Amino acid sequence: MPDTPCHGDVFHIQRQFSQVASGLARQAQGATTQRVELEQKIAKASMTNSVTQKMIIQQVQANRREAGLLARARDVNTLSQWFSHDVLALAGPSLSGRQELFDFIATELQRREGKHYPTIRKLRKALHNQREQLLAFAGVQGQKLAAIAEQFELPLQRVRDVCLLHRKHKTSNAYWERWNQLHSQLSTKFHGLMAAVSEALKTTPRASSMVENLNSRLRNYFFLRRSLGDAYLSTLQFFLNHRCFMRSRTYALTEQADYGW
Repeated sequence: MPDTPCHGDVFHIQRQFSQVASGLARQAQGATTQRVELEQKIAKASMTNSVTQKMIIQQVQANRREAGLLARARDVNTLSQWFSHDVLALAGPSLSGRQELFDFIATELQRREGKHYPTIRKLRKALHNQREQLLAFAGVQGQKLAAIAEQFELPLQRVRDVCLLHRKHKTSNAYWERWNQLHSQLSTKFHGLMAAVSEALKTTPRASSMVENLNSRLRNYFFLRRSLGDAYLSTLQFFLNHRCFMRSRTYALTEQADYGW
């Protein structure tokens, strides 16, 4: 299907980013524990005037290591939040804005990777290799918003303002304050524009979940190809096209009809 757009799966890269941030936080916590234990040891030794030069050096090193890990963990956690909430958020900036922030995050990760932090380096390389695929959805979304702007005869920025409204929680005061502002600016077009933008966001995929789901179902039959040959694939295609997947809506309706539910 050459005409079908292929969007990158944002779930795995977000999980990897989150795991790196969590790992650094655990290292920082361990460094704090080590520093506290060392200070307690020095305090106990000072009572008997048995503090050694080695202890003092270890304390300086422990303080330095803790401070470095705390700063690194804090920075990577902030970058992780920006990445999820701004770069990969469904309702977010334009493609060019996402690309700029994406590159900024990758650069900041490179500054913090070092030889002692291979997980950060691995994450940064993964971002570099997947940049275009991960942001592909933003280009598709931009085309949809441009079409909506043309349909409602409005500037594209007005449509993006409505799109960004979807970032706010509907229970917050900020959401309803911005809602009232846009409603007064757009007048009778507001509700129709809100519905069109909501549909555009809803129909913009950011994951390969459907493909992975289908692949997991097909994988159970592929071992038969070795003994039955390529002709088996046609039989498999016929079988799957005439069989309802379990847990699907069609399967549930069929079960209800069979049992008279």
